[in-house]
Amino acid sequence: MNTSRRQLGQTLTGLCFAAGLSACGFQLRGNGQYPFQTLYANFSSTSSLGVELRRNLLGTGRIELLQEPQQMAQADAILDILSENREQAVVGVNASGQVRELQLRLRVKFRLRTPQGLNLIEPVELAQQRDLSFTETAALSKEIEQATMYRDMQTDIVQQIMRRLSAVKPRAAATAKS
Repeated sequence: MNTSRRQLGQTLTGLCFAAGLSACGFQLRGNGQYPFQTLYANFSSTSSLGVELRRNLLGTGRIELLQEPQQMAQADAILDILSENREQAVVGVNASGQVRELQLRLRVKFRLRTPQGLNLIEPVELAQQRDLSFTETAALSKEIEQATMYRDMQTDIVQQIMRRLSAVKPRAAATAKS
């Protein structure tokens, strides 16, 4: 008897929580709506950013990705990755001059345009940075941690690019075609 009351209470609590979330407008982020069906991308298929961006674009199921230069004129939009820079800077040293803290930075500059040259997204630079403590005795593990941090920053930037691509207004794309 006691367990059935507890289960009923948990069920009611769960239903109230779900009703509260739906009433406040909460909705899981889904695939975006894109105002173009074909996209020419000039990023390198060997760069880790290019591989992840390609996977995300193809994963939408709504975009045909063109990567051959002769297909550029047939695309609805062209995504140009203008630059990708990975940097690290020393931000902390100990009394004997040994590095104790690094700052990792990843900057990606891109734009979206039509084959006719009209910018749908002006050139914009996205940047991420992370702090990394450093010790000489654990150099190998810190190198692995650094690679993981760069991968996380890259994933964040790819998600930002995808959100910006889905935010392009269809009117702007239609105006650009004419």
